[in-house]
Amino acid sequence: MKIPKGLYYSESHEWVKVEDGTAYIGITDYAQDSLGEIVFVELPEEDEPVSAGAEFGAIESVKAASDINSPVSGTIVAVNEELEDNPELINEDPYENWIIKVELDDTSELNKLMDADAYAEHCEE
Repeated sequence: MKIPKGLYYSESHEWVKVEDGTAYIGITDYAQDSLGEIVFVELPEEDEPVSAGAEFGAIESVKAASDINSPVSGTIVAVNEELEDNPELINEDPYENWIIKVELDDTSELNKLMDADAYAEHCEE
């Protein structure tokens, strides 16, 4: 299981990478592995607000469907439309294939998320 350093992680298995006040959000390697072969990603609309802990989309696999929750609050500035036609990209590399980009409202929310080591412990529980 890959857990890159330098990212933030939520208990519901989403990751956040922050660059210049923009948060890239996706699901973790643990999440994609648990789901199995991903066949559909429900994406939100751009310019929609998201709240930390709130659902913004869903992922369906051959085994299950799962909601995707935003680890941070802000406004969606981009969605990865490539996932509409190629949802399996998340299985190939869940950290390269982000789902949404969010302009952050409050960077202090990042302090409530886990670092790589804490997330690794969370996954072992």
